[in-house]
Amino acid sequence: MDPAFVRRGSRSMLFSLLYLLSSLALTTFASIHIYHHEPFQEVGNAYLLTGGSEGIVASPPAASTHDDGRSYIRFENITFRRSKAAAKGHGSVPVHIIIFEAADRNDIGGSAYGGQRAICCTPDLAKMGACKQGEIIRRPSATDINWPVILDVYFKGKYRTASLDSKEVFITKTGMYNLFFVACDPKLKEMVMSGKTIWKNPDGYLPGRMAPLKKFYVFMALAYACLSIIWFFQYVRFWDDILQLQHCITAVIALGLFEMILWYFEYVNFNNTGARPIVLTTWVVTVGAIRKTISRLLILSVSMGYGVVRPTLGGLTSKVLLLGITYFLASELLNITEYVGIINDVSGRARLLLVLPDAFLDAFLILWIFQSLSRTLEQLQAKRSSVKLDIYRKFSNALAVTVVSSVAWIGYEVYFKATDPFNERWQSAWVITAFWDILAFALLCIICYLWAPSQSSQRYAYSEEVGEDSDEEEAQSLTRGKQEGQGEVNLVRQEKNVDGSFDEEDDSEEDKRE
Repeated sequence: MDPAFVRRGSRSMLFSLLYLLSSLALTTFASIHIYHHEPFQEVGNAYLLTGGSEGIVASPPAASTHDDGRSYIRFENITFRRSKAAAKGHGSVPVHIIIFEAADRNDIGGSAYGGQRAICCTPDLAKMGACKQGEIIRRPSATDINWPVILDVYFKGKYRTASLDSKEVFITKTGMYNLFFVACDPKLKEMVMSGKTIWKNPDGYLPGRMAPLKKFYVFMALAYACLSIIWFFQYVRFWDDILQLQHCITAVIALGLFEMILWYFEYVNFNNTGARPIVLTTWVVTVGAIRKTISRLLILSVSMGYGVVRPTLGGLTSKVLLLGITYFLASELLNITEYVGIINDVSGRARLLLVLPDAFLDAFLILWIFQSLSRTLEQLQAKRSSVKLDIYRKFSNALAVTVVSSVAWIGYEVYFKATDPFNERWQSAWVITAFWDILAFALLCIICYLWAPSQSSQRYAYSEEVGEDSDEEEAQSLTRGKQEGQGEVNLVRQEKNVDGSFDEEDDSEEDKRE
């Protein structure tokens, strides 16, 4: 085709729309893309159906055509069905199948005299001899003259159906590949398509953007396993002095380990079969939602002083539980929509409606956590409990760093996606997901360090001594256990106020203010 009629360097608004449709209107079941009577959509002078978009790694040079190590896109049982009115005509009517790499997107389509860009050859371009009317405008890739790949399927005579025999297109270059089914004949506007395509990488069916996560979850499972061994050793060793707070920490560690193991096996099954098991994926996202909910409630409870400054949450218990149930439901609904089963035509507005409740609850939790943390620090300062105050200051600093890191990463994520509309940086996209798991694990490690089980956890938790002498005793309680002959009653020491009332009245007054 004459390059005068096609602007090589221009970015096409038309293909931006195609990529948007590809990401929002794609019916997928893992890396096996299934189509069931899918209609075509009118875009410019063509009728399009998006077939998929995945990162694929090139086949190893040593892999043969029939070797499992080959990367390919396979077509199976692809059938096009046109309307009765369209079948009344005579002659062969083609349907085009286009496979192209994101870097070669401008090699599909063109325009005459700098006009509107079109996918199908226009009458003006046909008169100039640049292309044949009714065909796709295509130029060879700068790196491989055989790409983009165009396969044609023809309706013959008055037959209403046209089929593509099983066919494989092998991938010899690493990149983000896109598949479109295109009809240039206006009579085919009511056409539908059924069948499936199978996208395979050298190591299995796992999409390229997700493949690194399989190894990542191995490392995360090992990290949680190491933390579990250290924590459970202390947990069992000092069982008689364990606090309720430490029971909650144990639950979060166990759920985290279980979630990482489930994610790994989910990806292994995905990679081996090319299908995402609904039951296993549902288990994974449910365990993840429970873990996230308990983690956030744990941080909120610690910020309120639960288990260290106050033995119970008092009147706030019902509010905390209600918030936890609401957060779990919002997180579960979002995760199920994102990961479980077939995702079919999930519009941007629908996804926004699912993300907003989760984001709103996170923001509300952050505000409540820092408000409660501020009150707890004030109480500890008033009681001159220097050791506890030092621990809570460390906790507040860690929490502040976590929040700042989260906000910064959200900004980076927005920038990453805004500057990569065609997913050409797909090989590093897994880091976006991995960061949140790493951040949650790091904060959990800090909490485990600050509130690790010890022989004097009970004494440390509820001692309320005032003055320099109490500071020394409180510091010693972190490093030494019970003395022989010391009664169990002395493990929990409470000091009466000047007016004879217990400090627990301060907690009840705070509950009323809350």
